[in-house]
Amino acid sequence: MPQAAAPAVGGLKENVAGLLCYLLGWLTGIIFFLIDKRPAVRFHAAQSIVVFGSLSILRIILSFGLYGSHMVGLYSLWALLALLVTVFTVVLWVILMVTAYQGKQFEIPFASGLARSLAASGKV
Repeated sequence: MPQAAAPAVGGLKENVAGLLCYLLGWLTGIIFFLIDKRPAVRFHAAQSIVVFGSLSILRIILSFGLYGSHMVGLYSLWALLALLVTVFTVVLWVILMVTAYQGKQFEIPFASGLARSLAASGKV
């Protein structure tokens, strides 16, 4: 007997809900993880939480390094690292939203395994 599909949240199609999981990073990831029970949407939500949550923590750590470095060369290194993380975050954000809208699951190495585990367990 085939399993019935989980109902759409607010009438959103699965690809639109997947895109919205990434819209505001880990914040919308948490929201959709809690309200949508469709496996594909839960994967996107969990991956958003893992990826953008990790990148947010990394940016916070880098910002402390920026404020704590008083030497010009060290400050430049921290600033370059922070800029690279920011550019990487924006590029990844666009890629994840576009592929989710296309109905694909773009899996980020290391994060997708944890995201699959989170999506399967149903716990944040």
